[in-house]
Amino acid sequence: HQCCFSTNKFVCAQPRSSRTARSEEDRDSLWDAWGSWSECSRTCGGGASYSLRRCLSSKTCEGRNIRYRTCSNVDCPPEAGDFRAQQCSAHNDVKYQGQFYEWLPISNDPDNPCSLKCQARGAALVVELAPKVLDGTRCYTESLDMCISGLCQIVGCDRQLGSAVKEDNCGVCNGDGSTCRLVRGQYKSQLSANKLDDTVVAVPYGSRQVRLVLKGPDHLYLETKTLQGVKSENSLSSTGSFLVENSSIDFQKFPDKEILRISGPLNADFTIKIRYAGAADSSVQFIFYQPIIHRWRETDFFPCSASCGGGYQLTSAECFDLRSNRVVADQYCHYYPENVKPKPKLQECNLDPCPASDGYKQIMPYDLYHPLPRWESTPWTACSSSCGGGIQSRSVSCVEEDIQGHISPVEEWKCMYTPKMPVVQPCNIFDCPKWLAQEWSPCTVTCGQGLRYRVVLCIDHRGMHTGGCSPKTKPHIKEECIVPTPCYKPKEKLPVEAKLPWYKQAQELEEGAVVSEEPSFIPEAWSTCSVTCGVGSQVRLVKCQVLLSFSQSVADLPIDECEGPKPVSQRACYSGPCSGDTAEHTPEETELLYGSLQEFDELYDWEYEGFTECSESCGGGKYVFCSHLLSRETNETVILADELCYKPKPSLVQACNRFDCPPSWYPTEWQECSQTCGSGFQKRDTLCKQRLADGSLLELPETFCSMPRPVTQQVCKNEDCPNEWLLSDWTQCSVSCGEGTQSRNAICRKVLKTGGFVIINSSLCPPLPFSSLIRPCALDTCARHNRPAHKQSPHIMAVKKVYIQTRKQKKLHFIVGGYAYLLPKTSVILRCPTRRFRKSMITWEKDDKRLVSSAHITIAPYGYMKIHRLKPSDTGTYTCTAGPALEHFVIKLIGNKKIIAGQPTGIREEEAMRKVSLNQALRTEEKHINGILFNGSKAEKRGHLADPSRWYDYIVSRVLQHRGWPGENLESWEAQESTERNTSSEEDQSREYSLPFTMVTEQERLDDIIRNLSQQPEELKDVYTEQLVVQLAHEVFKSHWEHQESDLKASRQRVDSTSVEYPLHRHVSGLTSSLRTSSAEAFLPTSVDLANGLRRPHQKPAILRKISAAQQLSASEVVTHLGQTVVLASGTLSVLLHCEAVGNPKPTISWAKNGEEVKYNDRMLLQPDDSLQILAPVEADVGFYACNASNALGSDSVSIAVTLAGKPLIKASRATVINTESPGVTVDIGSTVKTIQRTNVTIICQVAGVPEAEVTWFKNKVKLSSAHHLHDGLLLIANVSLSDQGLYSCKAANLRGEVTESSQLLVLEPPQPLPYLEELTAMLSSSGTSTHSVLTSPSGTKMTISPGSSVLIGCAVDGHPTPNITWLYSGEPLSVRHHLLAAGRILQILNISDAPDGEFSCLAQNEAGSLTQKTSLNIQEYQWSVDKLVACSASCGHKGVQLPQLRCLLDGAEVNISHCKEKPKPALQPIACNRRDCPSRWMVTSWSPCTRSCGGGIQMRRVTCQRLTAKGSSVPMSNEACAQVSKHPVDTQNCNRQPCVEWVASSWSQCNGPCIGPRLAVQHRQVFCQTKDGTSVSSDQCSALPRPLSTQNCWSDICGVHWRVSLWTVCTATCGNYGFQSRRVDCVHVRTNKPVLEHHCSWRPRPANWQRCNITPCENAECRDTTRYCEKVKQLKLCQLTQFKSRCCGTCGKS
Repeated sequence: HQCCFSTNKFVCAQPRSSRTARSEEDRDSLWDAWGSWSECSRTCGGGASYSLRRCLSSKTCEGRNIRYRTCSNVDCPPEAGDFRAQQCSAHNDVKYQGQFYEWLPISNDPDNPCSLKCQARGAALVVELAPKVLDGTRCYTESLDMCISGLCQIVGCDRQLGSAVKEDNCGVCNGDGSTCRLVRGQYKSQLSANKLDDTVVAVPYGSRQVRLVLKGPDHLYLETKTLQGVKSENSLSSTGSFLVENSSIDFQKFPDKEILRISGPLNADFTIKIRYAGAADSSVQFIFYQPIIHRWRETDFFPCSASCGGGYQLTSAECFDLRSNRVVADQYCHYYPENVKPKPKLQECNLDPCPASDGYKQIMPYDLYHPLPRWESTPWTACSSSCGGGIQSRSVSCVEEDIQGHISPVEEWKCMYTPKMPVVQPCNIFDCPKWLAQEWSPCTVTCGQGLRYRVVLCIDHRGMHTGGCSPKTKPHIKEECIVPTPCYKPKEKLPVEAKLPWYKQAQELEEGAVVSEEPSFIPEAWSTCSVTCGVGSQVRLVKCQVLLSFSQSVADLPIDECEGPKPVSQRACYSGPCSGDTAEHTPEETELLYGSLQEFDELYDWEYEGFTECSESCGGGKYVFCSHLLSRETNETVILADELCYKPKPSLVQACNRFDCPPSWYPTEWQECSQTCGSGFQKRDTLCKQRLADGSLLELPETFCSMPRPVTQQVCKNEDCPNEWLLSDWTQCSVSCGEGTQSRNAICRKVLKTGGFVIINSSLCPPLPFSSLIRPCALDTCARHNRPAHKQSPHIMAVKKVYIQTRKQKKLHFIVGGYAYLLPKTSVILRCPTRRFRKSMITWEKDDKRLVSSAHITIAPYGYMKIHRLKPSDTGTYTCTAGPALEHFVIKLIGNKKIIAGQPTGIREEEAMRKVSLNQALRTEEKHINGILFNGSKAEKRGHLADPSRWYDYIVSRVLQHRGWPGENLESWEAQESTERNTSSEEDQSREYSLPFTMVTEQERLDDIIRNLSQQPEELKDVYTEQLVVQLAHEVFKSHWEHQESDLKASRQRVDSTSVEYPLHRHVSGLTSSLRTSSAEAFLPTSVDLANGLRRPHQKPAILRKISAAQQLSASEVVTHLGQTVVLASGTLSVLLHCEAVGNPKPTISWAKNGEEVKYNDRMLLQPDDSLQILAPVEADVGFYACNASNALGSDSVSIAVTLAGKPLIKASRATVINTESPGVTVDIGSTVKTIQRTNVTIICQVAGVPEAEVTWFKNKVKLSSAHHLHDGLLLIANVSLSDQGLYSCKAANLRGEVTESSQLLVLEPPQPLPYLEELTAMLSSSGTSTHSVLTSPSGTKMTISPGSSVLIGCAVDGHPTPNITWLYSGEPLSVRHHLLAAGRILQILNISDAPDGEFSCLAQNEAGSLTQKTSLNIQEYQWSVDKLVACSASCGHKGVQLPQLRCLLDGAEVNISHCKEKPKPALQPIACNRRDCPSRWMVTSWSPCTRSCGGGIQMRRVTCQRLTAKGSSVPMSNEACAQVSKHPVDTQNCNRQPCVEWVASSWSQCNGPCIGPRLAVQHRQVFCQTKDGTSVSSDQCSALPRPLSTQNCWSDICGVHWRVSLWTVCTATCGNYGFQSRRVDCVHVRTNKPVLEHHCSWRPRPANWQRCNITPCENAECRDTTRYCEKVKQLKLCQLTQFKSRCCGTCGKS
């Protein structure tokens, strides 16, 4: 179809048939319907498809004419590769800038992710190959967002455009995170001797976002197991990203930490383990999302419960295992609380009415009577709490009712179509009763100490006075009070009690008790006093009662049902004085009457003895007083047992000093020490607080505390640390780019508890892996040689030439980059051609000053400038700048006499000036230029010399004044011009090629001349200058005339032959002849004169050099000079090599080939003029020939190369150079170099060949990058290190062939001491601690050992190559028995007694040097000493002895006793001591058994005073004798104070528990522990006694039940798989035979109520009915339906 584009819409004329119908919405708007969707842009991995529509209006339509959607959202197969990479590789066979590249994709470009940017493999070249990637390409590698039409569009995880749906933590698109669980935790290492590793955590298959962080010295590693059972292990040895079981792992390893990250999902079960590596503990924190592999899965709907007339069907849920893809038991899914079981869905089905017959309706097997199930509940239980909020519960079950109204329980899922009723609810949520205290009464006294009272009531939530408050929390109703008025009579012994009415009112109110729902004691009112005067008694009844909440009636209970102390039921009373008594009572009598009830003839009471000091000076302390009994029988005080006092014992404590304390500092606990060993610190906080009178603490600002603050930091009391390695910092990387190594040193040290440390022998530290002392390092990849960093930078296309103007001309054109020597009044146009730069932006400078347009100079915007009519002030350097690029052009003026403007005129001065300037220039510049010419790069060789301007000036001035120049002066040039002007103007205009206006030569040519001059000896420089200048002039004219001649031939074809002849040939021949004579006649005599004896000073030899291009002469004889390259051809018969040398005395000449002296023979001849002639040269003659000139003052040498057919040639040497001290070494290629580190090695590769050979350097056959110091024939390896070792090769190649020579570089390291010796550590760990070991050192170590023992002496040295080790004893070779171990690094001496005192030394030697290390062994015997006695074993009596003290001595000093354990111990004789009578002392027998087993008894022992004599017998003494020495020991003590307890059980409850058998139920009772007096105590106190049963079986008529079943119905089929039958199952009472609730029968299994039947295959041969409904089928004419036709085959077949 036709498409066209207009400015505002996209119009596509398309056949109507292919367009989809227009929607209502589209019809109303101005758009046509959307077209069909295009093909997908990709076949997999998510592409894009678009649909178009057209605008039907002439106006602009709102909205877009294109829409997109995603397509092909299936993952691509792994071999399909990256879509962006495919697009880049499509450009591989298209040249870019004239070259093919292999393109790799650049992904995740932040600026423009939808452009196709690719990078050339192995290069820094990045190019945008297309402005848009193909539709469907991912914007970023880690996201689903895709590029469509060059724009990045959001794609959700549902693969839909514009969707913001994301994956949850479980990897589920738009999930709620419920399919996985977050697992986080911490593991701490548990070090044990027999365990080297441990499991940290098992991370199962499918887990995501796994992250572990290990802190400590240990290491992580992985074990994996795939679902197929394949196991593997990964050691995680280094940092990096790698694949394990197709799961990408990111691992980072630090010295004290390791981090493991796995984004997941895991494709196997991962077990992360820890391998113990150090003494310190490690901890691992882990976190990951673990998939819930057992999930609920909804089933399909079950079959309908009825086949017609309306039934129902339900779904269920099954537990599914995602790993095995199997259905498993439900409890697997219940294990995860996140797993919520889906509720079953219920729907109606088979709603068609049943046929109007006998109600034929097939019932499905699981629901025979077609009821709808429903929830049914039991009544609520009693509330769990009577107040303050409790809960009550009930059971809810799913039941079905049949047609007869019988109810049976069914599975819960059948009822899930309606919400389940709640099974718990809150109850009794009103507040519990609380104690309420009234105001205190006044104090009972007017002075001194008295008592006061208050009323305390129990109030419920309605404000009523009630019971039910806890007695434990009741506030006290009386307390002491002090009236500050002093009393003027003896102080009362006891506090004064209140007058009777007060006390009585308080007591009555206190004892008002109300019946509650908890069983409690309820006392009735007291009876009247038993007497009318004096002291009598009162009694009352105390009942145990409970309030029944549902009937609100009070029930009496047995007394043992109530807990707590029972109120007293009898008390003393006083009815006033009997006749004759005093009416007043003393306080003691009042207390006595109302406080106790005892036998009236024996009254006892408590007495206060006195107060201790207050326990606190402020903030509330306590008084403590002692209890004693006071008997009133007599007036004296008698101390009796506590039990005799009936009243409760008063509190032994009382408050005192009740006022606020001043603020003071309160320090917290000390924190953990900052270090586990050595010297660490621990800190604590100190807070300013004030203790208030009530005992609470108030925190205050620090300024409130005036006292000095307690210390907040202290040194911990740690032990010394274990030995450890102290590592230095890593050194810098051994390379500046690419891959190298870093190293560091290690020292073994011990940190002491004082904080300092000592350096110890390295063998005492744990072995150190090599990887901890050296490690690889990687810097940026080395840049490729000679490749511009940025391809896109501006570039100026300069031309490097030198121009000399020879004739006047109006205007000359030049390009920047060269030198111009011009005549005045010439106009100059200077162009600056650029690439990748706007010409209007170019700027111009002259001598570093910015140029602007003026009348004299025009700066044009098109990249050029013009100077009108040159004048002397225009000389200088002109610079063109284009961005970062710049180029120069130098303009000099030529004066009237052909000399450069600015030089002095006059030949003499000029000559003098010339010599001075030349010599000065050569002297000052020679060294610098030599360095450039012969150490420089190729670019530098082409003539980028330091300030070449002065050289050029000098050479050009020599050219200008040369006598062979056509025309001696300017006038002749002008005459020439006028002659030409006379010829016909046409011809003149048509050709401009008479004599040249401008001579041109390459800057390179002048640089060659300068280089040649710098090579020559001082005295020959003048001669050579002249020769070279003539040669230059010849070349310039020759090239010009050749060019002109070719033009002339062309013109001759155009012009008639009779036209004017040009004087061209005459000029040429004249010049050539003058050149020949000048070179042959003028110059050679000069050299002869020099040789023949002008008296000259003594001088070193100097060989004349002549450098020119290599030559291949067809002549049979080749004559050549030094400095050239000779190419042998097949016709060459003879080669003559010239060598001219000057010097005084005259030097002698000798020849060498390839470094070896030439052996002269009949083919190799030495001519009288010292030339070397080679007759009939052969291939073996190819090589470098050196002419050596020497005299007494020195020597000089120059080479000439002879090659075959122009093949490359390398000057090679076969020497071995060993350098151990000099900072630099220079060798020819082919040599072997052995040098120490940190020297500079220069390898020379002198190359010859025609054409010139290209030199390439290799290291170990790998091409060297530009980062190395490569020059033409030189390789500089600066600051040599071990990584520079290898084979360096120089390859010379040209068109004729290639040749390679190699040098081996070996780095020497003189022997140097190492801090430890790994082999020695390993041997010691295997041999144990009994072996002595010592390391030698340059300064010498010392060790003391006992004779006869063996010793290991280690020589820890390192060097390259590995040093040879020689062992010496006192400077002589070893004579004692010994073994050499570990390649000689360990000396084992088996019996040190063989060697008297002397020094062992090891001499380590290699090519780089030697090192001696030594140790002295001091042989000393360890000896037992018995010179001291230990203290006497007794101070008196007959048993005292003293033993000599055994000590181990070495050289008189005491050492550890273990050193002497091999020596026999001396016999020790005990010595008697302190044999004298002992002083008198108490002797005691053991305690007798306790008189009671509980409740408090006593035990006794006998105490006597005796004395032990010196003979060992005991003599009884009087008690006074012992009492003077010590206090009489106690002979009686209390025992078994714990109360007597017993188990008490309540009566059995009714027999109404759950049924457990026929007529069998369960009944319960309460069992509790109490003391003999009825106080309940914790059950723990009775745990030693056998506990009575709390449940038992009992007979109950309710449980006389059984299951009753009806007969089975007729089977629904006669054969096949569909037949079933059913029956009724009821729980009925045995006696009444009536149905009861089913749970009464639950102790027996319920019989099945349906079953399958007649499950036999229906035989096809016999056509018979398999269901009893076939007559109905036939009546209803259903035989045509397949399912009925097969099941009613017999009936349907008859019809």
